[in-house]
This record gives sequence, C-alpha cells and structure tokens, in this order.
Amino acid sequence: MLNVLSIVIGLVALLLAIPSAIPFLGWGNWVVLPIAIIGAGVGALSRSNHGRNFCLVVLVIAALRLMLGGGII
Repeated sequence: MLNVLSIVIGLVALLLAIPSAIPFLGWGNWVVLPIAIIGAGVGALSRSNHGRNFCLVVLVIAALRLMLGGGII
C-alpha cells in the first residue's frame, strides 16, 4: 500500500514538474523537490522499490532543471 501511495505522490510531483520546465516557471521546482523527497521516504518504507525509484527520478529531473536555470549553484 505504501508503494502505491509513493507512486501517487511521485505522479503529483511529476505533474507539477512538467510546467516548471517552462522558462519563468522554474520556481515550481522548489515545490516539487520536497514533494518528491516525501514520496521517496514513503517508498523507502514499502517492500517494493518502484515508488521510491520513481520519486528519485522525479527528484533528479527537478534538481537538474534547477541547476540549469541557476536556482542551485
């Protein structure tokens, strides 16, 4: 059950990360990062690793977008 919850949290984070790839909306990645971290934490508590890995991929995508935009130096 925690794996499904982690996947749902990851999908919410991904849906928020997609518009954040547009210029001038990159600040949305600062919202995505904590959501993805929470999803990865919930996924770490489950037996399966799929939800955790999905949230970690979303986390890396958001962090890379922030680095490219100058949000994280």
